[in-house]
Amino acid sequence: MAASLIMPTSSSSSSSMASSFSSLFSRCSVSHKTLLPNDSGSRIYAPNSVKCDMAEPIKYGNGKPIIPIVNERTLPKFLESARLEKSVNRSSPRIKLFSGTANPALSQEIAWYMGLELGKINIKRFADGEVYVQLGESVRGCDVFLLQPTCPPVNENFMELQIVIDACRRASAKNITAVIPYFGYSRADRKTQGRESIAAKLAANLITVAGADRVLACDIHSGQSIGYFDIPVDHVYCEHVILDYLASKTICSDDLVVVSPDVGGVARARAFAKKLSDAPLAIVDKRRQGHNVAEVMNLIGDVKGKVAVMVDDMIDTAGTISKGAALLHQEGAREVYACCTHAVFSPPAIERLSNGLFQEVIVTNTIPVAEKNYFPQLTVLSVANLLGETIWRVHDDSSVSSIFQ
Repeated sequence: MAASLIMPTSSSSSSSMASSFSSLFSRCSVSHKTLLPNDSGSRIYAPNSVKCDMAEPIKYGNGKPIIPIVNERTLPKFLESARLEKSVNRSSPRIKLFSGTANPALSQEIAWYMGLELGKINIKRFADGEVYVQLGESVRGCDVFLLQPTCPPVNENFMELQIVIDACRRASAKNITAVIPYFGYSRADRKTQGRESIAAKLAANLITVAGADRVLACDIHSGQSIGYFDIPVDHVYCEHVILDYLASKTICSDDLVVVSPDVGGVARARAFAKKLSDAPLAIVDKRRQGHNVAEVMNLIGDVKGKVAVMVDDMIDTAGTISKGAALLHQEGAREVYACCTHAVFSPPAIERLSNGLFQEVIVTNTIPVAEKNYFPQLTVLSVANLLGETIWRVHDDSSVSSIFQ
């Protein structure tokens, strides 16, 4: 056998690990201000938002980013009280959280927010790469949540998810929910040419056959992929986390324009613009000549002298969004912000994103961002609280349903 991972469960290990993880909610306060879109001097506020009062979202020392840390000493009082309430009132021996090896940092944050500890699990790799999984505690009759995004290496993490699901099913878990912050293969959702596979449907079938009873995913690339599952799917939108962060910035609402980097993302950008002070919408018209190759043609809408916020679900090689940003600058945009949920960052994404086209690149931690991929314009926001609250509600629904069965 080769390398192995055993998730720590002691409180000392949890606190030491939690102190090294990033989160948006360092030095925050609750804001219930409403937006006045016609007030040229007003700041941007999302309704009932959490507004950061940080003068500078990220400061740098020695050329490396310092992301705000969430731990018991820096957590705001209103979040600490909410966490304690969940720990006392919502604690249940019938709910279990297990983490795969893809994003243990996010899993630990989610567990900490929920007032729980990650379950004991032993995940090993044989010398030939085969995955071995053994649960370190009983899950019989429990509501189990498995935290594992299918981020790079996609195939290895995806197969690991199937095996963990199988281990829980064979251990007589009552309900198994696959929490997949980033659902891979969702781009292969239809046939655009002859003799193509629809890998999104295949991936959905594999998760179902492995034994999952439910799926919780964030910002799936295309909505129709939800229909490929024969089990319930909870689709969580992470735009609220990004909107809360943008609410902390001093930008006049009249100067904003939300930009869709392609025609396929218009619905997403329109919903985002409506929540961001009902900002105007612009669309980048592009024609793709091949996979990961994009050619920008023209711009629909006015961005001259405005702050452009480009919204997408993921950034892979950054070809689409970087060419779109270059076009926005040509059309007179004052600043360009890039916002996305999933930071895939396949080469040469870092070079394209850090070449000065963007004022800031805002992503979430659904996919772990390696330290080597940090660059000065990068801001990483945590979705742990969002996913933790969703897991609690799914668990509460399952508990209520079981009473009437």
